[in-house]
Amino acid sequence: MPRDTRSPLTPDHCKKLLANYKELQIFVQKSPHRCFSDEEYRLAGCTVLEDLSKADVLLGVKEVPIPELIPDKTYFFFSHTIKKQAHNRELLKAIIAKRIRMVDYECLVGEDGRRLIGFGYFAGIVGAYNALQTYGIKSGSFVLAPATTFLNLAEILKKYAGLEMPIFKTVLTGGGKVARGAAEVLKAMGIREVSKEEFISKEFEKAVFVKLENEELYVRRDGKPYVREDFFTHPSEYTCPFAPLFQNADLMINGVYWAPGNPVFFTLEQLKTPGFRIKVIADITCDIAPAASLPTTLRATKIGDAIFGFDPLTGTETAPFTPGCIDVMSIDNLPNELPRDASGEFGRVLSEIIFPELLKPESEVISKATICKDGLLTPKFSYLANYVDNFLSI
Repeated sequence: MPRDTRSPLTPDHCKKLLANYKELQIFVQKSPHRCFSDEEYRLAGCTVLEDLSKADVLLGVKEVPIPELIPDKTYFFFSHTIKKQAHNRELLKAIIAKRIRMVDYECLVGEDGRRLIGFGYFAGIVGAYNALQTYGIKSGSFVLAPATTFLNLAEILKKYAGLEMPIFKTVLTGGGKVARGAAEVLKAMGIREVSKEEFISKEFEKAVFVKLENEELYVRRDGKPYVREDFFTHPSEYTCPFAPLFQNADLMINGVYWAPGNPVFFTLEQLKTPGFRIKVIADITCDIAPAASLPTTLRATKIGDAIFGFDPLTGTETAPFTPGCIDVMSIDNLPNELPRDASGEFGRVLSEIIFPELLKPESEVISKATICKDGLLTPKFSYLANYVDNFLSI
């Protein structure tokens, strides 16, 4: 599996920050794997070294290995702990024990509650591309080279401009950055967007897709209108009438944020029904069943080994492209297939929006995203106390 080569800040971002903040020093840890070379960072004015103990704030992307955590520092990265993910329990315990201030990118939100930063847009871009690549193999009708063989998205779109697509129907779920990125790729590849009503009632002479946001996916059980705040507060009051979609779609791309208690799109029993038409699922959200919106996402897959087969009759994994199976693409680090593009967008937001917040004496944005500090969980994340055993909240 290829290493994750993304960076929270590109050399260009570092150069601009150093020009705008004269007291700022940027230390970059040596790496032979990052998508930007050490020399590119040196030329931007950064100090490249191995030991980062001089730094006050450490910016990463993926989880930091426990032995490499430096006590009493402020860290920014995706900790993957806020849903009590079992594989990172020991990581959070170590962060608390080392009195680290942990700021999780996933929790940096604006006044409207929406996330400020993330790799979602490029996850959507790569996820949609991989979905088409998988469908091409499944149908035997076209071939797309792996995204990792291209320098950036522009090269991909130039390569496949005018590609003749077979007739198939795609349902894309989500209304955020993931779905926006996915929709842009589908359109760029010549696939036309249609309404939900058209998608369900008509067949087409060309490939089409429908993009469905929450208000088109979920309905209140009592018939009252969908209200976003109400949905996230009382998800059990809603259901997801998805059958007309899975009966009319060949390909599904899932970009919806899902939390325990939210309605699922379909059940294992519905997968066995003759009317279930979907043959390829690209689950960009990659929530693992059974705590997931899709029962088919049995595990995360990796770049270079992206697809597994799902047998709808047994509910178990099988070899990909087996007759009768649903092929599932569930890579958990999709943006790393286009790391320079993805790092560029992420670093833009980090440097222009998050960095000024970090310099404030008190920042509500940073405070809300702080999982723990001074050896204790913060009040917002006190629900993680039983997840980390004997550590207390403040």
